[in-house]
Amino acid sequence: VEAGQSLADNLAREVHEETGLTVTVGEPVLVNEFHDPASGFHQIEIFFRCRITGGTLAPGWTDPEGIVTERQFFSRSALELGQVRFKPDSLIDAAWGVALRYDPLEVIVR
Repeated sequence: VEAGQSLADNLAREVHEETGLTVTVGEPVLVNEFHDPASGFHQIEIFFRCRITGGTLAPGWTDPEGIVTERQFFSRSALELGQVRFKPDSLIDAAWGVALRYDPLEVIVR
């Protein structure tokens, strides 16, 4: 995050930088903690519901910082059927649920 910007403003900026999409940021839907007991690494993530308002996943687009190398949309059924590997485990419930979820201390999978 950049100092002096809200989480929502930072998220909208990062989504645009890393995908080329413009989004409107809605309510938070998930607070998730990842940790690696072996190293002591501990990361907290806040997921927000967003709506795409502009841009496309155009071919040939590249992330200026080189962090994102692939972009793709997935259906709920593809996630539920295990056709896509994703984390955190509670992402499906958060994406299609209605209430804020808290998922404490999920161990990092390598």
